[in-house]
Order: sequence, then C-alpha cells, then structure tokens
Amino acid sequence: MVPEGSHVKSVYLTPTTGVLASNDLASKILLDCSTIDVSTSLAVRAAVAANHSNATFYDSPVSGGAIGAAKGTLTFMLGAASDDPNIALLTRLLKLMGSNIFPCGGPSFGLTAKLCNNYCSGLIAIAVSEAMNIGMASGMDPRVLANVFHTSTAQSSICDDWCPVPGLSPDAPASKGYQGGFRVQLMKKDFGLAVSAAKSAGVELALGEQGLKVYEETSEDPTCRDLDSRVVYRHLGGREDWRGDFPGEVEMKRDETRRLLRRGREVEENANK
Repeated sequence: MVPEGSHVKSVYLTPTTGVLASNDLASKILLDCSTIDVSTSLAVRAAVAANHSNATFYDSPVSGGAIGAAKGTLTFMLGAASDDPNIALLTRLLKLMGSNIFPCGGPSFGLTAKLCNNYCSGLIAIAVSEAMNIGMASGMDPRVLANVFHTSTAQSSICDDWCPVPGLSPDAPASKGYQGGFRVQLMKKDFGLAVSAAKSAGVELALGEQGLKVYEETSEDPTCRDLDSRVVYRHLGGREDWRGDFPGEVEMKRDETRRLLRRGREVEENANK
C-alpha cells in the first residue's frame, strides 16, 4: 500500500528493482491495496499479464483508517468477481487484517468502490461539520444535536465513530487533536480521483467541484495540514471550545445496531475457527 499511482508504477515497473524485474513470478498473487487512479492500476495489471502470464494482479483498497488497521477491522474492496478461482485464498488472507471483504466484480472495481466511498464520506464530513456549526451558532448543545443525528436520518459512521466535533466521539481523531486517522491530504487526493472518475464515466456531480475545493483549501491550511481529514470542521470555522458555553452533562445516545451486528459476526467467526 503506497500513496499514489506513481509510487505503484515504481514498485512494479522500475526496470531493475521493480516487482516485474523478477525472472519468474511463477503463479504469485500480487495484491495492491493502494488507492490510486483506475487507469494506472489497469496499466500495471496489463504489464503483469504481459510479462508474467501465470501471475495475477488484484486491486484491493481499504477503508477504516488507522483505527480499523489497529483493530483488524478494515474493509477490503477487492477487484475480483465472487467466482474468481483465487477468491477463497484471498478472503482468508485479507481476513487476517479486516472484518469485511467485498469482491466488487472485476479488475479495478475495488478502486471504483473505494473512490465512491471516499467521495461520499468526504461529503458527509463536510455536511456534519456545517450542520453542527448551524446548531451551535443557534445556541444548541452539540451533544443534543449529535443524539438527534445518532437516532435519526442524519445517522452515519461519521457521526457515530468519526465525528468532526471534538469531544462527541471519544475515540475519534477529532477528540485527540485530530491526530491519527486519515490525513486530509489523502482525502483531497481520493476526492479528486473520484471527481476525475465521474468525468470519465460521464457522470455530472452537483457537489464534486465544491467539495474538492474545500479539501484543497483545508490541505493548505497550516492549522489543518497533516491532520485527520475531519479537521475540515476546523477549517470551516467549527468551534472546538464549545464546552464553555454548554457546561452541563448530557448523556450521549447511539444507535447500537451496527456495533451489535459486528460483534455478532466476530463471535460467529471465532466459533468457526
């Protein structure tokens, strides 16, 4: 897993030191978990097929960030069909690192899924930040608003687990000075790749260009650069010292359905080992 398409090309295609410089890859499986542009991934896959016909290349980007990696709960989006001859082996391998493995249909579709996912989650983070700003500017306790979100139609993993407002999700990077998580520069990159993919597919985006502008500006903001992408809340003027105006205690409510379902899957998997 490396940051950009140029790095993937370097890893595989550098004439003397790249993976394809090997005399014989035999029937090796090459699994690339980078989030890059689709065209580069397909070009590397074609080069693998041309130079080592028995080797197989798969794109398999991930979601879940540093928290998911530490917990072994990453989601893998695998660029393969569900009936791929290697699917059982790939699933066993990836389940050592993740809890959700999705064959996405074929080559490069793992990347397509990842770009769509990050486009959506990036926009949700902006929307949550702006909605929280509206509430607090109107005099509303953000904890009460978060409780409404948790149990209503605004509910999402961004609200539950990655809330941009410090103090609302204790384990979220926002509550730790926006340290860790998914760097805002990477969100800018992935969001930009999603916008480019939309153009290539002939899809008109109502929010794409504006969302990309927000992440570009946040990436250049010296108070935000190198921090978790939910720091977009800070860039948009979000209040981080809100407790001074809302000193009382508020019990936080959450929709526990997803957590309980995940725990049930973990128990079942452990029982089957």
